[in-house]
Amino acid sequence: QVQLQELGGGSVQAGGSLRLSCLTSGYSATRDCIAWVRQAPGKEREGVAYIEMYGDIDYTYSVKGRFTISQDNAKKIAYLEMENLRPEDTGMYYCAAREGLCYLTSANLGKYTYWGQGTQVTVSS
Repeated sequence: QVQLQELGGGSVQAGGSLRLSCLTSGYSATRDCIAWVRQAPGKEREGVAYIEMYGDIDYTYSVKGRFTISQDNAKKIAYLEMENLRPEDTGMYYCAAREGLCYLTSANLGKYTYWGQGTQVTVSS
């Protein structure tokens, strides 16, 4: 059974940093895509970043230059380094995984097969 677990959320002031980790287990084959998705209260889910197994990466525009996604394939852990955090980054952050293409658009987030329980990130001004 595939499981994803997010770690590393918390509360920081604007301008601060956090690192999120996504621990994956239960894969019998290499999964192709890991993504970070966030959801703020009252808003729809937003794809933040993805990383493909062979390293292709993309970010949503609002986090480019501030967030960095990476993965340790040997440890099966994905990371999201977040710097210069803003209050609008506040939300529940989820990692999601699927086999096949990666997506960031809201319309395609439902194509992710596996999801973690989420970790809260709160950025105060």
